[in-house]
Amino acid sequence: MIKLLLTFTLVVTLDCQAQKVDSLALTPPMGWNTFNTFAGNFNEKLIREMADLLVSSGMKDAGYAYVIVDDNWTGPRDSLGFLTVDANRFPSGLKDLSEYIHSRGLKLGLYSDAGYKTCGGYTASRGHEFQDALVFARLGADYLKYDWCNTEGINAPGAYATMRDALRAAKRPMVFSMCEWGNNKPWLWGAGIGHLWRTTGDITACWNCIDDHGGKYNSYGVMQILEKQEGLRAYAGPGHWNDPDMLEVGNGTLTVNESRAHFTLWCMLAAPLIAGNDLRTMSKATLEILTNKEAIAIDQDSLGIQGFRQTQPDSLEIWYKPLQGGDWAVCFFNRGSKAATIRHDWRKDVIRDDVTMSELNCVRRTYVLRDLWKKKRIDTTANTLVSTIAPHDVLMLRLEK
Repeated sequence: MIKLLLTFTLVVTLDCQAQKVDSLALTPPMGWNTFNTFAGNFNEKLIREMADLLVSSGMKDAGYAYVIVDDNWTGPRDSLGFLTVDANRFPSGLKDLSEYIHSRGLKLGLYSDAGYKTCGGYTASRGHEFQDALVFARLGADYLKYDWCNTEGINAPGAYATMRDALRAAKRPMVFSMCEWGNNKPWLWGAGIGHLWRTTGDITACWNCIDDHGGKYNSYGVMQILEKQEGLRAYAGPGHWNDPDMLEVGNGTLTVNESRAHFTLWCMLAAPLIAGNDLRTMSKATLEILTNKEAIAIDQDSLGIQGFRQTQPDSLEIWYKPLQGGDWAVCFFNRGSKAATIRHDWRKDVIRDDVTMSELNCVRRTYVLRDLWKKKRIDTTANTLVSTIAPHDVLMLRLEK
């Protein structure tokens, strides 16, 4: 046992200054997470079902790779201080579940917290970061979501850098998702530490509400989360993404229009696409939204540029996103409660992106317009675009050279 501990100490000493694995998350991660629908009400049987449904539904083929087991999976520490797994939830062991997930061509995500307890009150990683990273590696984890509950008095950049170093020392490449809620502006310091960082508190499945949890914390509707992304796009790119939290597509009070707009805007933001719905009961409309490969291609574009809002006439917004190869994604978004008719002259204004210094000039070049929800070409930028957009809905276009 002494030899084992000495070996462990040596590995930590050699690798503690290592950086994150730069070859991961070159496009925003995609997957499914237990939290939004099930919170702590899950077990190995449910997660196996979800893994199977990711495959059979076509979501895996659309790019959803990670099956993420969120809070409430850990048991107490053993006599050496290593994490154990909740045996009631995982009677076959989490390693067995991990192997099953991998056998389906998927990847395993796990959850921990930088404090002494997780948000759900379970065993967390404070003071055991290198031990826990070894456990994650032995369980076959490919992704770690690292939360920020019970961290009073802890320095955020230091806490996340410690876990980054621990993950590198464990010698299993893992995407590192920093769930710090934006409290300490992780976009300013996170790029060298994690692959994505939460920019806000938790999302909730409503259009434009704030859910007050007894004064302890708030959860935010889709529109509330969207507004909190303003000014952050310069910090995102391949391997380091702003994370406006998981998808609520098909959940709560969101209508089909609202779910489609939510998904589209997350694609325009180059956000991680982590579904959180019950895959067993999702509607055909929800599945069609989540598996729209043409919309997903905007999110997963290799240029890795987060989109921006250019104009705000009345309740109609226009979002632009430059793409690899010179194409552009353009989203007309009706925030209002009534249908809106647009008449957009593509040649009237030149759109300039101050981050990439790219330019959308439809006088110099004519683009073909492809409607990504109707999945067909509809016109060119030589003509004025006329369209009516339903309340809380979008028109999403790819401008093809």
